[in-house]
Amino acid sequence: MSCQVRLSRRRFLQVLAGSAGALIVGIRTVRAATAPTPPDMLGDTLYDLGPYVRVDADGTVLIGARDPETGTGVATALARIIADEMDADWQYVRVLPLGLGVADDNGKPRWLYGQQVGGTGNSMPRAWRDLRSAGALVRWLLIRAAVPQLGVPPEQLRTEQGAVIAPDGRRIGYGALAAAAAKIALPPGPISLKTPDRYTLIGKPAGDIDARAIVTGQTPYALDQHLGETLVAVLAHCPWPDGQLTGLDSSAALAIKGVVKVIELKPEPNLPPGQTVIAPAVAVIAENTWAALQGRRALKLTWKPGASGSESTAALEQQATALLNSDAAPTTRVRDEGDVDKAKRKAARRVEATYYQPWLAHATSEPMNCLVRLDKTSATLYVPTQSPQQAWTVVQRLTGLTPDQIDIRVPRIGGGYGRRLDHDYVAEAVMLAKEVDKPLQLFWPRDEDLTHDFYRSGTVHKFNAIIDAKRHVIAWNQRVASASALTGRGVPSDHLWTSEVGANQLPAGFVPNYRSDWFGLTSSLPRGPHRGMPDVTNAFAVGSFIDEIAHSLKEDPLVTQLRLLGEPRLVPLQGGGAIDTARLVNVLKLVADRISWKDWLHTVNGLGIACWYTGGAYVAHAIEVSMKGEKLTIERAVCAVDVGRVINPTGLEGQVAGATLDALSTTLNLAITTKDGKVQQSTWKDYPLAGMSQLPRTVEVIVVPGEGDPAGASFLAMPTAAPALANAVFRVSAVRVRRLPLMKELLRLL
Repeated sequence: MSCQVRLSRRRFLQVLAGSAGALIVGIRTVRAATAPTPPDMLGDTLYDLGPYVRVDADGTVLIGARDPETGTGVATALARIIADEMDADWQYVRVLPLGLGVADDNGKPRWLYGQQVGGTGNSMPRAWRDLRSAGALVRWLLIRAAVPQLGVPPEQLRTEQGAVIAPDGRRIGYGALAAAAAKIALPPGPISLKTPDRYTLIGKPAGDIDARAIVTGQTPYALDQHLGETLVAVLAHCPWPDGQLTGLDSSAALAIKGVVKVIELKPEPNLPPGQTVIAPAVAVIAENTWAALQGRRALKLTWKPGASGSESTAALEQQATALLNSDAAPTTRVRDEGDVDKAKRKAARRVEATYYQPWLAHATSEPMNCLVRLDKTSATLYVPTQSPQQAWTVVQRLTGLTPDQIDIRVPRIGGGYGRRLDHDYVAEAVMLAKEVDKPLQLFWPRDEDLTHDFYRSGTVHKFNAIIDAKRHVIAWNQRVASASALTGRGVPSDHLWTSEVGANQLPAGFVPNYRSDWFGLTSSLPRGPHRGMPDVTNAFAVGSFIDEIAHSLKEDPLVTQLRLLGEPRLVPLQGGGAIDTARLVNVLKLVADRISWKDWLHTVNGLGIACWYTGGAYVAHAIEVSMKGEKLTIERAVCAVDVGRVINPTGLEGQVAGATLDALSTTLNLAITTKDGKVQQSTWKDYPLAGMSQLPRTVEVIVVPGEGDPAGASFLAMPTAAPALANAVFRVSAVRVRRLPLMKELLRLL
């Protein structure tokens, strides 16, 4: 780990001005006074920037992206927020990923960049104000640096595309002003931010900063990093998370050229999931990946199951169904408004349905891996993590090093989806690195990745709706059974439901008598965060059930949906905030118009529609499918999103299209099953992501322009794609057999 110097903020700016002719600005919401400044900033190697914007003498602007880039385009969007506020010329902007920003505060970590988390949909809302402040400070300093040269008061100067401009048109580029700007005293108070009418980059389309490098194979991922003579480790985990190793013969493995060591790993007791080894394992350490894989294949292992040896996903589903059909009290009553039982007496019509969803793996493109260089005074890691701070916690516990002795670097990540919010693979890498005297890179083969995941629990949803004589839904009763992803993670038992169902999910607040119950299942299969939880599972069930209500009423599903949403208004949310029904109805109508919903009853194809609200954003999908023989074809997919102010429309459209395809692939193909406690899927053949022939040629994305603060969009398009597809299949099957099935079981048979 390279050394670091510590300087006061004022002194820091002066030193950099004298050494490199550069202006470097820290984010003002961060305590930068004691922030470690990498000495490399003073030279030609520019990495591990810290929370800074750097303006070089040649006009180059370097911006550090603090949140991990998982493929959501966050690095591009974060940089454009700063670049717009400082009026940088985008063609001269370079964006560099930041590693973990941590300082030693009397033995405790102090996070220098704020919360660093990627792929959760929160990067834009968290960054919006403080990153604009950083850009505004750069602009303020550069304007004042130009005053002596232009002979004009600062209030008469303006900035544009990397230059300060006088009223008479004279201009000075930022590079020529950087050294002088670094010597100017900082302002005593906050700086005014630009008004939206002056935005030049925000709201304008831009390609991903890494796009060229990605398509040309030049993007370095964690697996591409090397630290000297790096050893490679691969693992063979126990098939049962609670099992144990009863027999190990490593002689054949050790006889393979290049194999260095065979080590047994055990989960540390009394630690939450994701912070230690996911299951008992045996590691083969070798001089290269090939030798390590051959060594693993040569191991002779005997495993003994624990209590999970008799568990199966089929039995859990049966248990959930029986539970929801019984009079048992729920584990948690999530929400209860009005009087559902009393409303039953006013029923003109009752509708009931049950929906089943399978267990899911994350199946990231880049499997779990971690590179570690460890000695008595430092640890350097290259980690594809969504949460570097949580990775730091694992490393610090295992090494005992002080906060500033741990250097965590986060290259671009090949998919996160919530899997990299857990750090069992980091714990494994550090444990193994402590056993060797060289850097070590842990790599999980695909079979380990699929059979030892923190899965999304399978769920069963049972609905009952009461409809009055005027076709209004007057009572809604939802009962959900699943195994909480929060079990064992330090969450109070009365909050375990929060990973499985939302108190504010539709149609809560729209129905006068509303009840939502969660029934907790017990499972030994590891669970954890998964993309779009809990919105995805619930939106599928809710969106499908609304369609079934429409069928029972023999009416257009769009009419049913609009009646349920009602007149434009703000519907209060528990915990604060509100749903703007006008925005929700707007995205719903936009996709309906684009898909030609007026023809829904007359076309031989099937049309499906669904909408959802999550995290301040609004989304709707409309999907058209056809059936030729037994072959299902998704003809069209349309998605409309309203996220408030859009930072990068191109990035948002790409994220929406990608999430839509992910959701369709999941709905059509994917399921994790267990038998005798063992996961049955271990290859892409067993867990097949959808190919091009199964997916629509394009996803038509409609972005609603907005003026409010931006909402996140990492998984925004996930919730409504599945129910829209289910409803379209529902419709096309009715056309073919001239009847409408009461359930969406067809999707489970595709």
